[in-house]
Amino acid sequence: MEKTNNNIPTAEELAICIKESAISVNSTYEQSPVVLMVDDAVIGTLGNFSASIGKAKSKKTFNVSAIAASALVNGTVLHYRASFPKSKQQILYIDTEQGQNHCQNVLKRIQLLADLPDDKDVDNLTMLTLRKYSPEMRLAIVEQAIDTIPNLGLVIIDGIRDFVYDINSPNEATNIISKFMQWTDDRQIHIHTILHQNKNDEHARGHIGTELNNKAETIMQVEVDKDDKNVSIVEAIHIRDREFEPFAFRINEKALPELVESYMSKEKKLGRPSKEPFDPHKEIPASVHRAALDAIFDDGNITSYDNYLERLKESYGLQGVKLGHNKAVKVATFLGNKRMVIKEGKEYQFNPDYHY
Repeated sequence: MEKTNNNIPTAEELAICIKESAISVNSTYEQSPVVLMVDDAVIGTLGNFSASIGKAKSKKTFNVSAIAASALVNGTVLHYRASFPKSKQQILYIDTEQGQNHCQNVLKRIQLLADLPDDKDVDNLTMLTLRKYSPEMRLAIVEQAIDTIPNLGLVIIDGIRDFVYDINSPNEATNIISKFMQWTDDRQIHIHTILHQNKNDEHARGHIGTELNNKAETIMQVEVDKDDKNVSIVEAIHIRDREFEPFAFRINEKALPELVESYMSKEKKLGRPSKEPFDPHKEIPASVHRAALDAIFDDGNITSYDNYLERLKESYGLQGVKLGHNKAVKVATFLGNKRMVIKEGKEYQFNPDYHY
């Protein structure tokens, strides 16, 4: 079947897609097999993807090394427990940022965590470093690897940001997340990826972070402990299954992550429950954002950040949303990440065609 020149699918192709996508009450559909857990909580199934997020130097890669090691031996490493079927025990590890020497160290770390020798390659783990390639070439290489590696079960991508040119591009974000959904569904694999958090808040960076939050099966946060900078804490911030108890690890003298057995998750204070951090996406309806932005930019672009914050406080206030300085900064960050407001040079411009 051929597509038309402008890549619009033909009626015949669309009919096939509709037939393949139709769901019947009389059919039997298999439940996605569970392949990754933290203790008794499911964090990964075949046909889905998950992510680790965290700020710079939070040891995200060390944490993901433990996930890979658990899958390598189909056992438990730290609190990660893998159970891949025999036909799904090949692992593909993609690094997009580091050079060969660093990636070799990660490869050795994974094998040592799995109690395997670090001087001999194992048969069921393939590591690729794609630092030197363009985003399009990285995407093509990963797609080819996923399509051709037999018995593939787990793909780790460190990190997803390097598959796009603009981390705040709605189109690029939608395209790469659509690829994740296609790959996981077509090949019945699980993908785990890594993305940085914003420096000033807890949100995953850019529009691609928003898409991850919307579509991922599990989002785990890796955060440096505020009381001990040598300790990193792992917790679920979005999970379809039950939440697991946060756990902590440190890097030992062998440069391997090891559990902090004495770590106790911070208990909530007695009395009134602590209020969740302000989240403009959850707490302000889309219609309010639209109305406020229409009013803010009614007279054109805004030429300074301070003026922009004042206009945010004034206009959202008229919509019944009171913003102090800190909340206005969070709203400004949210609007920028969602490409609802675009900064061009020193000017802030309203983007009326944003994707919410």
